[in-house]
Amino acid sequence: MNVDIKDISKRITPLLSKLRRNATFIFIVSFLFIYTFLVIRINLLNQQEPSDDAVSEKLKTVQRPKTDKDTLTKIQELQDQNVEIQSLFKQARDNPFSE
Repeated sequence: MNVDIKDISKRITPLLSKLRRNATFIFIVSFLFIYTFLVIRINLLNQQEPSDDAVSEKLKTVQRPKTDKDTLTKIQELQDQNVEIQSLFKQARDNPFSE
C-alpha cells in the first residue's frame, strides 16, 4: 500500500472543514463530559468512609497530654479554695453553651 503525501492532504482537508464547522459543539460536549466526570468523582470521594484500620492507625499517632500528679492536686486545691471559681465550674458543667 503506497501512501503519498498528496493523498493524505486530500483526505484530511474535508475532515478539517467538518471539524471547523462543529468545533463549538465538540468543545461544549467535551467540557460537559469533563465537568460531569469531575462532579461524579468528587461525590464518590466525598461519600467514602475511612476503614477501621486507618482510624486506629491515626489514633495511635495522637499524643495524649500528660499532667503530673502534683499539678493535678494543686489545681484541685485551687478549685476548692475559691468558691466563685467552683461555682463557675459547676455552671459550665451544667450548661456549657452559656456565656
